[in-house]
Amino acid sequence: MLTPTLTIANEPFRPKAGKFPPLEKAHAYRGEIVFVDHANRRGSLRVEGTGKFYRNDPQPFAMLPYGVIRYHGAPADLRDIPLGTVMHAQAFLPPDPKISAVPVLPVDSKTKDVGHYRGIGTTPAENHVLLLEDEPSHCLDQGMVWKLKEVELENNTGRIIASRQPKVGGDGNFSDEELTFDSATRIWRGRERITVADMIAEDAWPASGKKDLGGQAVLLGITWKPAAGDGLSGAFTRFHISDIWLDDASIGHAAQLQTETHKVFIRSRWMPAWVDAVEYGKFGRATVTATLFGGMDPSLYADFQKGVGAQMNAAENTLKHTSGHYGPSHMASAGKILDVTQATGKIPLGSSGIQIQYETDLIIEGIRPTRIVRVRPQSWPKMQLPREEYLFNFDHEDRFPTPAIFPKY
Repeated sequence: MLTPTLTIANEPFRPKAGKFPPLEKAHAYRGEIVFVDHANRRGSLRVEGTGKFYRNDPQPFAMLPYGVIRYHGAPADLRDIPLGTVMHAQAFLPPDPKISAVPVLPVDSKTKDVGHYRGIGTTPAENHVLLLEDEPSHCLDQGMVWKLKEVELENNTGRIIASRQPKVGGDGNFSDEELTFDSATRIWRGRERITVADMIAEDAWPASGKKDLGGQAVLLGITWKPAAGDGLSGAFTRFHISDIWLDDASIGHAAQLQTETHKVFIRSRWMPAWVDAVEYGKFGRATVTATLFGGMDPSLYADFQKGVGAQMNAAENTLKHTSGHYGPSHMASAGKILDVTQATGKIPLGSSGIQIQYETDLIIEGIRPTRIVRVRPQSWPKMQLPREEYLFNFDHEDRFPTPAIFPKY
């Protein structure tokens, strides 16, 4: 089983509107994604604690409006993450419990032993996520790799002994983990996908029995899936390998494909931002200063240029557009980008560091300081969104599905 990523000693931290929270104050944990409500940027994680993983109840989480999602080392949306993927989370208490899209738990929930072999750490109150990333993204961010020590096979199924350690200077004492794999495990080399059978045919792995792999450095995709056993043998706490990237070219190719997927998505849903200030003029005119959210491909930010025509639409904390009957462009404020500035120094996670000044002759109600907006440069297409991705009656409590699906605590 992977060593639990728990930071129980962290003091709970609640973000404030209009300020990006410091990553170092986040509570870090890891879990299997078991439910996704992509339209509301929320879902559920089976959080890893100190007990038997398979017994842990899924815990709802919500992405902060500026929260960053990474998959295969690239920007992503929740809809891109396959169920079962083990994700690393850096999260905080709900900024405003009264409008939380997921249940609000007692602030000390992560320190309680919930029993039934679950242990502690499985029910964090820090369920508003700043950073959600899969295993290869986490390793790339941290400069880590998995070093493979030994493989054991029987009928294209088996186990690997490996340890996660720094890519450079990783010859210290790092704990070994035992992970399973099977014939469905995807193995990537350069731009090609190969199989366990291919590794056997090339004599890289044995057809049966064990082989020393000598600390081969790779990146792993990690999931959880039911395994044989009676629940007491430990088989139900072991994690599974979904993917192995054998070289830098293979993970680079995966990141490129995911980046293109996300770029198309953002251009159709518009760039999220929050409003820093509004200077009101006469007859509905206003100049809006807004900070674009971070974690996206640089080519998207490059489309925000001084003098470019654009539209700005109000959104709620789940990044849902407000809208009338005809999509986000119907009620959005049209205008022009007057200026674009790039902050210097350290940029907090969640922020791009890019601030725009935007002038419109018809300011709408939802564009106010600290409120969330989405912005479309004129070069991006006008798209009609599916019903679940916009608010119909201009009510920021309008959600699909409604909060009634969650229990009250």
